[in-house]
Amino acid sequence: NGIKVKEERGNRIFPVTDRAVDVLNCLIDELKKNNVKVKTNSKVSKILVEENKVIGVELENTEKIICDKVILATGGKSYSVTGSDGNGYNLAKKLGHTITEIKPSIVPLKADEYLCQSMQGLSLKNVKITIKDEEKNKKIYDDFGEMLFTHFGVSGPTILSSSAHLVRYKNIEELFKNNKIKLIIDLKPALSEEELDSRILRDWNELKNKEFKNSLDKLLPQKMIKTIIELSNISEFKRVNEITKEERLNLVKIIKGLTINIKGFRQIEEAIVTAGGISIKEINPKTMESKIVEGLYFAGEIIDVDAYTGGFNLQIAYSTGYTAGSDF
Repeated sequence: NGIKVKEERGNRIFPVTDRAVDVLNCLIDELKKNNVKVKTNSKVSKILVEENKVIGVELENTEKIICDKVILATGGKSYSVTGSDGNGYNLAKKLGHTITEIKPSIVPLKADEYLCQSMQGLSLKNVKITIKDEEKNKKIYDDFGEMLFTHFGVSGPTILSSSAHLVRYKNIEELFKNNKIKLIIDLKPALSEEELDSRILRDWNELKNKEFKNSLDKLLPQKMIKTIIELSNISEFKRVNEITKEERLNLVKIIKGLTINIKGFRQIEEAIVTAGGISIKEINPKTMESKIVEGLYFAGEIIDVDAYTGGFNLQIAYSTGYTAGSDF
């Protein structure tokens, strides 16, 4: 419909303007062009069904709208301020549909508060993150890009994408509880440990009589230096020419593998996407029509389908909406 888009890393699609409102206005313009009647402040309380066929909807004010087809596209439970408060699940459940467990996805993660709060507000670019199950010594997810430290833990594109994997991981809540899920951040992914060690030695050769606390300015963001020094167990007042090889190599390992305990997901109200919803087993994928009630269709996030950030969930909404609408 004429909106120009751009492709960013990871096949993520955005409007060239970076303005979500441009997409919204495009859709509103299409509604107007097609003379679609939009009825606001008219909450649906019930989908009316006779002999397993849709015959209309009833509003909270008891007004009835008679129709033979209804698309339920109320969204998930994330961002309830927009109206996606989970009410669509209730409407579908009353008609016999199964709702799989509702969980937050593409959501910030709660983490070791002491570590994260000490670096609160710090945004990192071009870092590699790995999410690991320490109990099984298994990598769950890894990514390269941006992340952010917050007062409660971690956020940013790589963290949000990792949450979509964690939400499906077996016994994840128990693993969180037992401190078995680790976030490992490689702050210098372009350098091997040997190369990083050589880089530190070069820096320190120029700063022989400097105290350790004043020797990392070229290597790390200012807001991170105090935390890294604490983790290294090297006195901040020690002169760099007195730091042992063993201490230096330990510092390298910390910079290449800053490890933080992940303690859980932030609440669903903060999630970009809802995982869970109407079971896909009960929907005809060719038409998006219910297999239980004739004339009832589903589109978007109310369905138990979700994907990564970057336009993929919008694509699900557009594709399922288009498919449902094409059957009218």
